Amino acid sequence: MISTEPAVLVLEDGKRYAGRAYGARGRTLGEAVFATGMTGYQETLSDPSYAGQIVLQTAPHIGNTGTNDEDLESAKIWVAGYVVRDPSRMVSNFRATRSLDDDLVSGGIVGISGVDTRAITRHLRSLGAMRAGIFSGDDFDLSDSEQLAIVRDAEAMAGRNLSKEVSTPEQYTIDAVGERVGSVAVLDLGVKTSTLRYLAQRGFDVVVLPESVTTEEVVALKPSALFYSNGPGDPEASERHVQLLRDVLSEKIPYFGICFGNQLLGRALGFGTYKLPFGHRGINQPVLDKTTGRVEITSQNHGFAVDAPREGVVDSPAGFGRVEVSHLSLNDNVVEGIRCLDIDAFSVQYHPEAAAGPHDSMYLFDRFRDMVLAIDKGEPQTEIHSIIDGKNQ
Repeated sequence: MISTEPAVLVLEDGKRYAGRAYGARGRTLGEAVFATGMTGYQETLSDPSYAGQIVLQTAPHIGNTGTNDEDLESAKIWVAGYVVRDPSRMVSNFRATRSLDDDLVSGGIVGISGVDTRAITRHLRSLGAMRAGIFSGDDFDLSDSEQLAIVRDAEAMAGRNLSKEVSTPEQYTIDAVGERVGSVAVLDLGVKTSTLRYLAQRGFDVVVLPESVTTEEVVALKPSALFYSNGPGDPEASERHVQLLRDVLSEKIPYFGICFGNQLLGRALGFGTYKLPFGHRGINQPVLDKTTGRVEITSQNHGFAVDAPREGVVDSPAGFGRVEVSHLSLNDNVVEGIRCLDIDAFSVQYHPEAAAGPHDSMYLFDRFRDMVLAIDKGEPQTEIHSIIDGKNQ
C-alpha cells in the first residue's frame, strides 16, 4: 500500500520538494546525493559508504524485487534517508522475503516518494551535493523556516570522519577458500561483505581489523598484504589512517586499496584530496585503464577524489618513489587509480566487488593475489610491477 501521508525534502539552498512519506516517519538529515544504478538498491542501502547521506535513486521505479538476507552488503541499512519517485506497489521476485518498505521501517530509515527525482538530480548536478532533510509525521508540521534552519544546522560532509561509525568493533577472521595463498589484513573503514568474500575466494585468510588498529598491531600479524576498504567521510579527516598506511608501506608490506582506500593511498603518498561537486555514484561509470587501454564500466560511490598529475610519472611528495595515475574517469577526468613504481602498492577509486554489477573489474582481485604470490616467490621487481599494471594479463 502506497502511503498518502505527506512528507517534504528540504535542501539547504531553500528548495523544497513535497511528496509522500516512505519508510519510517520523522526527520532525518544528511548530504543529498544521487545514485544512477537501475538495479541493486538493496546493495546501495546496505553499503556503509553511504553513511551520512540521503540517497536519491535516479531510476524511477524502486522496490519491485523486494529484499532478502543474501544481498545485504553489511548488517544494516546505512543511508541517512531515501528518496524515490515510484515505490513498487507489490514485490515480485522468488528470492524476496520481505518488501523494501519493510526494511526501511524496521531500520528506522526516513524516506520520501512521489517526488520528481529527475528535477532534483538536475538541481544537485548543477549546484552540487548539499545538506538536506526529510520531514514526515509530526516533523512535517514544522514551519518551512524551522525545517530549513534544522537542515542548515546539520553537519556538512566535508571534514567529517565517519570511520568509527561504520567499522567493526573487534577483529575477526574469514578463512581462505581453497588453496591458501597467504593472509591479508583488511582495515575496515566501511567494508562490504562481497569484498571479504572475494578476497577469501582468492586464497587469503582475511583478517578484518577495526579502524582503531595501530601500526604495531598490523605489523605483528605479519600479513602477506594490507587492504584498505571503501568507506564514508572526508579522507582529509582520516589522517591517522594515512599515517598508519605510511608506516606499513615503510615496512615493505604490499598494499591494495579501493575507493576510500585509493584516496588514503593518495594522501599517504603526499598528494591532496578534494571534494567533487556531486560525486560519482552508480553502477555505470566508465573508466580508462591507461596501461592496457581498456575501458571498464564500473560501480562507484565517492564524493572525494585524489589530486595528482594525470599524465606522466612523478615522485611521491612523501618519499615513496615514483608514482603514476593508472586509471581516469571518462566522464570528468577524475583520478580513478594509482600505482607505485618503486613499492608494491596500487589502488582504484571504484568498486571491483560490485555485487549488483558490473563485473568488468573483478580481475583486480586476481591481480592482487598474483602480486602477493610473485612477492612470496622472490620474483624480480619488474615482474611484480608488470602484474600491478596488467601488462601480463
